[in-house]
Amino acid sequence: MDVNAPLPPRRASLEVLRAEASQELETVIHERLMFGGDPWDFMEKLPGIDELVVCLLRSEAISANGGQRPSQARDYRVLRQIALQHPELTNTVWLLLGRDSSTFTWASGAGHDQATQPARSTEVVDWPSY
Repeated sequence: MDVNAPLPPRRASLEVLRAEASQELETVIHERLMFGGDPWDFMEKLPGIDELVVCLLRSEAISANGGQRPSQARDYRVLRQIALQHPELTNTVWLLLGRDSSTFTWASGAGHDQATQPARSTEVVDWPSY
């Protein structure tokens, strides 16, 4: 895939993506509570719905590029393209571009260091440091 190519076409609407992200977030919260997590300790560390949607769209763009980790410049272009294709996510994209990658460390499950594991064992969110 060309580094300047647009994002792969997405079949789901933004509303559907937000609904999926909401369900994912509810699952993470439920699992943390089931394993004895204190909501006061983890709720502020969890991403918002739109942050999860941007992560999903970014992940799809990486997969479409053969799973190759993007360079800092490519990642910026991917996120900018997400903002252009989904204007409602523009503020979230720019907020994410301004954050340190260490802020995206949420998790669920027992027996794991919840501050360092991804939300799902098959879904790793890997943000480059800026």
